[in-house]
Amino acid sequence: MADQSANNAPHSQSSNSFLDRLKGFFGFDNDVDPDELRNSKDIEIHSWNGPNDPENPFNWSLKYKWLLTVTVCFISILTGLPAGTYGSGNDWMEEKFHVQNSPFPNLYWATTSWNMGAAFWPLIFVPLTESSGRMPGYFVAYVILVISLFPSAFANNFATLVVTRFFGGGASSVSINIVGGSISDVWLGEKARSLPMSLFGFTSVVGIALGPFIGSAIVQIHKSDPWRWIFYIQIIYNAALIPVFYLILSETRPDVILKKRARKIRKETGRPVYAQAELNKVNTLKLLQISFQRPTRMLLTEPVVIFFTLWISFAWGILYLFFSSVVQTYSTNYGWGVMATGLVQLAISVGAVIGTAINPIQDWIYLSSARRNSEKPGKPIPEARLYTAIPGSLLFAAGLFWYGWASMPDVHWIVPTIGITAAGIGIYSIYMAVVNYLTDAYEKYAASALSAASLGRNSFGAFLPLASPQLFSNLGFGWAGSLLGFIGIALSVVPVVLVLKGSQIRNSSPFMRESMWTSDEVDEVDEPSAEKVPTAEIPLLRSFGRDNAVSWDFLENPTTKTGVVTSLQGAILSKRRTMDPLKATITLSARLDTFTTINTLFKKDPKDDDVWYDPKEAPTNSLNQYDIDNLGTLDLKSLSDVTFHTLLMDTVKEERIHG
Repeated sequence: MADQSANNAPHSQSSNSFLDRLKGFFGFDNDVDPDELRNSKDIEIHSWNGPNDPENPFNWSLKYKWLLTVTVCFISILTGLPAGTYGSGNDWMEEKFHVQNSPFPNLYWATTSWNMGAAFWPLIFVPLTESSGRMPGYFVAYVILVISLFPSAFANNFATLVVTRFFGGGASSVSINIVGGSISDVWLGEKARSLPMSLFGFTSVVGIALGPFIGSAIVQIHKSDPWRWIFYIQIIYNAALIPVFYLILSETRPDVILKKRARKIRKETGRPVYAQAELNKVNTLKLLQISFQRPTRMLLTEPVVIFFTLWISFAWGILYLFFSSVVQTYSTNYGWGVMATGLVQLAISVGAVIGTAINPIQDWIYLSSARRNSEKPGKPIPEARLYTAIPGSLLFAAGLFWYGWASMPDVHWIVPTIGITAAGIGIYSIYMAVVNYLTDAYEKYAASALSAASLGRNSFGAFLPLASPQLFSNLGFGWAGSLLGFIGIALSVVPVVLVLKGSQIRNSSPFMRESMWTSDEVDEVDEPSAEKVPTAEIPLLRSFGRDNAVSWDFLENPTTKTGVVTSLQGAILSKRRTMDPLKATITLSARLDTFTTINTLFKKDPKDDDVWYDPKEAPTNSLNQYDIDNLGTLDLKSLSDVTFHTLLMDTVKEERIHG
């Protein structure tokens, strides 16, 4: 979409340096005043130059998209490793710092500290990347992680480790949380994102699970102060890779790219050109308030979020519990040392590999469900995300039983290791199911739902393993595994209930209805009245969405309070909340059997073979997005059954129109 004029805007020049974006990350970007901009009469809104704009991340080359995807997933592994490598040096740290680690595992407090940082930091910093960009987020977090490793490496007391690992865990979690956003920025559509997201889920689990093996290998090589070398090695490779990542990665956040381009135009031409994101900028303190309040509210009031958080939290807690229990069981039963027990814990990574290999089947099932979705025809059913997670969750529980009862001196070590592998498959499948289902079910509030789940799972990862030594010592390996397995079975009911009753649960949840762009989100719809209708026709400009569907954007005359656009007969706009100019996006979805009607109206041929369908094909119940020119002349009432969407600022209203 080309620049779009509306009539004395504030003008300021700004640099596009990384330092300026870094300032923006911390909320010090005072380049423009959004309130002043919104009240201006002479501004130009800058957006993409059509659907093929080369700077749009969706249009980047396939080769670079995969390079970026693999790089950010590699970052996910590297930032997760310190969580698990630490424990390999326990024997030496116990002696060095005079910390009593038995019967209570006091040395684990440093891992608890890491996970508590991982639980809370994303609530503060990840929302800031939505306006500042992914790149500053990655590098601020990554540099903080590297810096936190220095005092850990040179610590002279245990308290230093506990404190510094809180910062390291927080920075690590922020980096990992940004990865998913980067993948969504560059891959267009659910089908294209399927494999990249599977890879991200794999690296999220494996990054942590590989830690004990990497740590034990370092300890095996460096006999003098081996626990310090665990941190030295991580400092060396992480610091060395910072410039490499800087050269490979590019900003992927569309809003930030457009802001950068608008600033460049302002600087070079003096024209009052601004990106829409600059007009919609939210106060940093309010953004942080929302990022804390909404996840907390959902975690306390939303049954789906509560039970999904318990489900993933228990699985995540078991992932960390294996760090200590594997050492305990294999050293007791087989007399193994640090290196051998580190190798055994590779079984979790093997399980994640198997889970990743199975995940394309789950994605196929999910995408295929669109054909039988009567609630929202043409859109996959959210509960279809859970089909393979049900056997995966049961396999997770079975793996815990297997691991516990097979942990005996007269049973070959490979037998309990198979149980760990089964649990690893389950952990991966549960993780992917929770992330994908919460994203689909809560749509606009997906980030808040995922933040709530992240808070819970990292908290379980912080405290559940503290009970491991006493649990396995007092109950015995078999019954300890059984207790954990029974809890796993009980939590496996969660996805089963959602698959059976998902639609009813979503319809009865006020938060879900609100988050899925329905009338709860906006004020009651008003019929048009004489004083509200704009006196001049509002121009509609085409833009291209994530699914190749064409939408039309328009900017309302700032002197108009509100109203129904007269050129869109039958369309209903939601009542305005503010006196600000209205930015709306219009998207039309129509049944396939209305193709002939639409074609007759416009006398246009299809523009995108991926979107349009042959009118000679039999009608279906699937709603599809159509590329239609001259939407302003369309009488929606002439269509038999369509869905009309309007986006007002950050709010969407959906109305069903029947001819």
